[in-house]
Amino acid sequence: MTNLKPALDRTHIRPGDRVCAAVSGGADSVALLLLLHAANAQPCNALGVGLSAVHVHHGLRGDEADADMAFVQQLCLRLEVPLHIVRASVPDRIAQTRAAGQPETVEEAARNLRYDLFRQLIADGRADSILTAHTLDDQAETVLMKLLRGAWTEGLSGIHPVVLVPNATHPGRILRPLLAVRRAALIAFLESRNQPWRTDSTNADDAFTRNRIRHSVLPVLRAENPAIDQALANLAELAREDETRWNSELSRILPQLLLPGKPVRGGRRAVSTVPGESNSVALEIDRLRPLDPALRSRVVRAAARTLGARLTFDETARLLALAGISPDPSRTDPAVGARSGAKLHLPGLLRAERSARELRLFREAPPKSPKSL
Repeated sequence: MTNLKPALDRTHIRPGDRVCAAVSGGADSVALLLLLHAANAQPCNALGVGLSAVHVHHGLRGDEADADMAFVQQLCLRLEVPLHIVRASVPDRIAQTRAAGQPETVEEAARNLRYDLFRQLIADGRADSILTAHTLDDQAETVLMKLLRGAWTEGLSGIHPVVLVPNATHPGRILRPLLAVRRAALIAFLESRNQPWRTDSTNADDAFTRNRIRHSVLPVLRAENPAIDQALANLAELAREDETRWNSELSRILPQLLLPGKPVRGGRRAVSTVPGESNSVALEIDRLRPLDPALRSRVVRAAARTLGARLTFDETARLLALAGISPDPSRTDPAVGARSGAKLHLPGLLRAERSARELRLFREAPPKSPKSL
């Protein structure tokens, strides 16, 4: 009989670690939990980890979500795996991000809530690693989705196999040990063991971008190239390698270029005291101009990231145009120009201001909600 057990990437799973599998109840996460449980019980070459699971109830889908939670509880009870159940509210998260001027979609809010909770489990010392069941199919969908949205190379790097979770007391990691495995292989594995799973009804809803990619776009691409999923996963790996190289270069050069706040008399710099304005950073235009285009764009984007903002290709071009550096004159905003005192308003309350010598970035504080009477 053919061995249907998919290969679990053990590279970053260390003996003695407290490993927590994120289990939604879907096929991929159920397969992950079963594979970890079996590997941890092997007489020889066992993982040697403390295994637990976490299930996040997102406050969506009503009775269906409650049934998912009950299913995961029964599965963990049968396997004798300790389970953390965390309740969250995606609608509350969406309302909060909208009020802060950085609205999230349902997909984004659910994902960000999940990962905030995963990081909290690590910070609380309840896990060293959180393992998610992302597959090669998920990787292909993610890369294609990012490509269609015009992502930079960090976006095209897709789902990373290892994400470090820094914490002063309990640093940890998020691991994806099934990232090289096809979803079909996991389903075949579950069927061979008569193991049921839950199906999220929203997975069939093409109102969600990922579902449209999965159901409509990728099947057409597979007709042209049956290996398109692997090709997209390879692209992600190449992009990750490029980003690692660029991040190393930026960590070296950025401290030499980034200036805090505004210049004041005596050669000092001051944090902004403008009401409603958060701390700012600045770049000297004469030091920015000589950089090659690839590094120059990354320096501007890295400066924005220090303020919690992520720039698109066009937003980066507009900032460079504001600094008087624009390889493409068509991207220069005639209403703003590149004169001293010119200002630029970007999404997410990010603001830019040009002085004679500097390009300064700052985040505007969100407007306060009116007090109820």
